Amino acid sequence: MAPAWIARLAQPGSGLTARGIADGDRDFLRDLYASTRTEELAPVPWPDAEKQLFLTRQFEAQHAHYRENLPDAAYLLLEIDAVPAGRIYLDERDDEIRLVDMALLPEHRGAGIGSRLLQTVIDAAVESGRTVRLHVERHNPAWRLYDRFGFVELEDRGVYRFMEWRPARSQNTAAPG
Repeated sequence: MAPAWIARLAQPGSGLTARGIADGDRDFLRDLYASTRTEELAPVPWPDAEKQLFLTRQFEAQHAHYRENLPDAAYLLLEIDAVPAGRIYLDERDDEIRLVDMALLPEHRGAGIGSRLLQTVIDAAVESGRTVRLHVERHNPAWRLYDRFGFVELEDRGVYRFMEWRPARSQNTAAPG
């Protein structure tokens, strides 16, 4: 079930929409996941077929883990002009909005879409008096985005940084310039 405020993503003229994922989206979601790991696996001396098998298994394990442990989360497919472009997974809790996952295809990265998505989540948190929390892998360049928005590291969890944004910690909730 998508949070009501997620409709704000569909701004006039943006072409960006969000809808619940469906069984038919699985191949896209697998390929999207693989696109987020390409750089990480580049130096690994495996044949391409072995890398693809590894990535498929990793995606399936992640997908099953999310569904089992976060059954009430909003699993949303992002589309630009009705073409799949990414995903955002959100778990609303009483005291927080958990940004479980956000990923875009390489051709849509660096175009401000992630900033707009994150701002929408932050705006919803401000309106409801909640924090936003997330995990980000240390090698993932998205941590820079979270730093710019005023997220702070709560805990070093080895491969992951556990981060939080609170209204009181940020004097300006707008995206930094």
